[in-house]
Amino acid sequence: MNKTELISIVADEAGISKKDADKAVNAFLNKVVETVAKNEKVQIVGFGTFELHNRSERQGRDPRTNKPITIPATRVPAFKAGKAFKTAVAK
Repeated sequence: MNKTELISIVADEAGISKKDADKAVNAFLNKVVETVAKNEKVQIVGFGTFELHNRSERQGRDPRTNKPITIPATRVPAFKAGKAFKTAVAK
């Protein structure tokens, strides 16, 4: 499923126009990104938690030359599925 399909499904299930569903989905996604970028968690009970993880600097290898390289530290978004989500998927 892509974003356009999600917007259509939300519009159908909520009984709203696609324009309103587009605004709602985009507002939700933008708020999640904005909040996680500020190093805050977004926890939706039964669904999961969006959060920020910090990866430390580490050593790696350049696959072309096989020489060691340093991979810099970075911040990455992460999602941890909630219990209800995991249970629904496991069925």
